[in-house]
Amino acid sequence: MKSDDVIIAIEHISKSFGDKKVLNDFTLNIKRGEFVTFLGPSGCGKTTMLRIIAGLSTADDGRVLMEGQDISTVPPHKRPLNTVFQRYALFPHLDVYDNIAFGLKLKKVPDEEIEKRVRRVLKLVAMSDYDDRDVDTLSGGQQQRIAIARAIVNQPKVLLLDEPLAALDLKMRKDMQIELKEMHKKLGITFIYVTHDQEEALTLSDTIVVMNEGKIQQIGTPTDIYNEPVNCFVADFIGESNILKGRMIRDRRVAFIKHEFDCVDEGFGEDVRVDVVVRPEDIYFTTDPAKCQFKAKVNTCTFKGVHYEMWVEVWNARSTWVRRISPNRRRTSPA
Repeated sequence: MKSDDVIIAIEHISKSFGDKKVLNDFTLNIKRGEFVTFLGPSGCGKTTMLRIIAGLSTADDGRVLMEGQDISTVPPHKRPLNTVFQRYALFPHLDVYDNIAFGLKLKKVPDEEIEKRVRRVLKLVAMSDYDDRDVDTLSGGQQQRIAIARAIVNQPKVLLLDEPLAALDLKMRKDMQIELKEMHKKLGITFIYVTHDQEEALTLSDTIVVMNEGKIQQIGTPTDIYNEPVNCFVADFIGESNILKGRMIRDRRVAFIKHEFDCVDEGFGEDVRVDVVVRPEDIYFTTDPAKCQFKAKVNTCTFKGVHYEMWVEVWNARSTWVRRISPNRRRTSPA
């Protein structure tokens, strides 16, 4: 990666709270204009890393560089970035316009320039007709749009988002995911996003950084992370997974549950014990014995709207979750 392409370089960051190490030698380069997501379970250190980038927390070791300059000791308000929090932190005594304009007024930006910028970001977040509304009268999704508008009106080079959609209901969250992705395309600036929601990370990101216990487990595109997890933690955390004990016979050939299967993996060697990850959507059901590769007993079947979720038992394997498409789109290929 060219140095000119890197807007933020995180170098060997470590951070402890008491005896608990929440970040352990965290190193990452973030490209200009990229949508990067820190993804992991609660307590993995993702929000702490975001706060260190923002200047709201200090690292015990390591440094953060922005465009090649060390900003580790630069106060938050002097860093060319803005943060959107899970709790929107809007000012209840100010209307929508003044909430967005607040930071510009502190910087003593001319009134004409403030008017121009506020109108532009209101249009960007589809809130042009709400400039004189009290923020308390807005829905959660509308308040989130205003919080984002207040952040981007300052024209930051990097926008930090700390689980900004967590407080929204499911439908509104999915709608806002689409809007965030569109905003990122229009703005062209770097987004660094924190979430524990795997689907959200897969939907939004150019690059996902999977974290656990303060360490990076894997860095990659959503497709890479989902299809080629590097270890059991990533495989289990990203989406639904059946993780089974198996044996790599040779390149592109693996054995598990007393059967041999073709696979896409190479380089493990021959006759090596491995963990085999089988995604639910890659399992097919048929009642034709001639097409079956193995038999299974369905213990439970739960309707999930667009698919069924099944708990099945197969010979020589632990019980496992599998999925099938709704009856209107039933699959009949062999397992």
